[in-house]
Amino acid sequence: MMMAASGALLMACGKAVPSKFRRYDGPQVTRVQVFKKQRVVQLLSGNNLLKQYRMEMGFAPTGHKQVEQDGRTPEGAYRIDRRNAKSRYHLSLGISYPNSDDIARAEAMGKRPGGDIFIHGTPHRYVGQRDWTWGCIAVTNEEIEEMYAMVKDGTPIFIYR
Repeated sequence: MMMAASGALLMACGKAVPSKFRRYDGPQVTRVQVFKKQRVVQLLSGNNLLKQYRMEMGFAPTGHKQVEQDGRTPEGAYRIDRRNAKSRYHLSLGISYPNSDDIARAEAMGKRPGGDIFIHGTPHRYVGQRDWTWGCIAVTNEEIEEMYAMVKDGTPIFIYR
């Protein structure tokens, strides 16, 4: 597996700063698995574990996300469906929540399901805090740089309790 900084350097205050965009030349990531109870994100190629990361979640992590602003992280089968290079949280990978079942469940309660669920980095003010997101999955900024390079749009993501 090959992970390297892209080689591009930015200039900030007269100092060279490495780019947050990395290059990845290893096996294709075919699946992302999230285990909420264990607080782990795994990247797999077939049945081979490529990387594993510790994570933080929404401020009310137990249970499946039901409605907007409930602070829960979704559970179920989704896809990585977009990426944001200009994220407020360093870099981010979008998760296809809500699906049709999520929408129907929320509407049956007369509410909105919410959205904008991502795997993203962690701003300095949240480093060391537990479960601070609104339902997203947070890893370190260095880790999201790796994931951003490794995980392509369309990759399945399975989020388990």
